[in-house]
Amino acid sequence: MTDATATPGPALQGPALQGPAPKPGILDIAPYVGGKSSIAGVAEPIKLSSNENMLGAGEKARAAYEAAVRNIHVYPDGRATKLRDAVAELHGLEPERLIFGNGSDEVFALLNQTYLTAGDNIVCGQYGFLAYRISALGCEAQVKLAPEPDFKAEVDALLAQVDDRTKIVYVSNPSNPTGSYNTGEEIRRLHAALPAHVILVVDEAYAEYVTEADWETSFPLAREAQNIVVTRTFSKIHGLGGLRIGFGYAPVAVAEAIDRIRLPFNVSVPGLEAATAALSDTAHQEASRELITTWKPRLTQALRGFGLNVLPSAGNFVLVLFDDAERAAAANDYLNGKGVIVRPVGGYGLPQGLRITIGTEDQNRAVIDALSEFAAT
Repeated sequence: MTDATATPGPALQGPALQGPAPKPGILDIAPYVGGKSSIAGVAEPIKLSSNENMLGAGEKARAAYEAAVRNIHVYPDGRATKLRDAVAELHGLEPERLIFGNGSDEVFALLNQTYLTAGDNIVCGQYGFLAYRISALGCEAQVKLAPEPDFKAEVDALLAQVDDRTKIVYVSNPSNPTGSYNTGEEIRRLHAALPAHVILVVDEAYAEYVTEADWETSFPLAREAQNIVVTRTFSKIHGLGGLRIGFGYAPVAVAEAIDRIRLPFNVSVPGLEAATAALSDTAHQEASRELITTWKPRLTQALRGFGLNVLPSAGNFVLVLFDDAERAAAANDYLNGKGVIVRPVGGYGLPQGLRITIGTEDQNRAVIDALSEFAAT
């Protein structure tokens, strides 16, 4: 039994509290902050802050997850063979060229760990996904940002940042948080102008939501190249954000190099089973797409009708730009007061912006009603 009256030992003093120092630069990295998920005093807020699928996971994925419970005492297949074969068959890809990770975030981190050394650099758009930068900085590499004056990655601006120490160029297509996208022709032009030693990573996390006619997946381009990696995730249209599954399609040499440092069981048994089932759930995918194609234009039109600047978006979200950071913060507070959570994007250099995930009809109407009231203030 513990002696509740025991006198505690002496408190640690000075340097002993600090522990070992991390390598240079680690403490200078701003940690990633995910979308807010709660509001004090609100039992069930409307969470539109993380670009999740507001229909949730599909029936097939949920059933596979539940069935996997009987096998959670067993280590997962380190090669993700079942999921590997399903992804390869669906997209017409060579299975040996696939990399699976704990979300596509881990694929980015593995690429950075494999190819970056101190003094190297990555290039990405000014408003590109923060995960690219965080793991690159952790490798003691530099991050070079290409200007996006129109809130879109520009080929010439990206190329202007490339130098002899550039190892990876990242392009979000579509891009989070702006919603912009690059055409197939633009991606091909970017790749053709890159030196052979530079890997082009095309992040297609929102690919399944795109309806724009001139957007193209980069899988065919990557098949014929030795320096392109295309990534996808199960967190968006498949609704498996909580299970953390993503993959990359890479040249064999890149995939084999990454396998040397990838942790052997980086994707869980339930995750592998649910992701495999999700690929075949076309009904859920179609319903998820229909929700976005129906409500994204309606939400955009309504908010623009209130005088708000809503950027065009190829994803399952929209970015609303206010006159300044103060007005955006006030709008965010007003939405929170109505029980609605959206995403401030000051961390992306857009303090005047709020990113809003497209939700269900009731959720979207709640956003419209709240911002209608706010715009009148």
